[in-house]
Amino acid sequence: MTREVEPVVLPPIPAKRYFTIGEVSELCAVKPHILRYWEQEFSQLKPIKRRGNRRYYQHHEVLLVRRIRDLLYEQGFTIAGARNRLNDADPVARGQEAAVRLSGAEFQALRADLQAVADRLKHVLGQP
Repeated sequence: MTREVEPVVLPPIPAKRYFTIGEVSELCAVKPHILRYWEQEFSQLKPIKRRGNRRYYQHHEVLLVRRIRDLLYEQGFTIAGARNRLNDADPVARGQEAAVRLSGAEFQALRADLQAVADRLKHVLGQP
């Protein structure tokens, strides 16, 4: 009998520069001791340490913690599997990057198409 787990809805990440380990814990639904353990297991996760060895996470690290959490808790990866997935270029991320990078010809064609749409809208709306 398989148990279906509903995905946890995580709160939005506030527009701040640094987050304490407690804040990241709440934003990502992961206990602080787990975050400290993940720092040892995932080389990409390196929060800034300041006074008294306090950890301060930046926005991209909060996103990384959420990604790790998703891989481990939602998708069922092992630590090693999640580490490999993060080390390899993620196919989804690669697809997004490829979608953003256009060749010169593709860019010119897209620009011409958009200009044609803009011209058509001006015509329909009766603007010169």
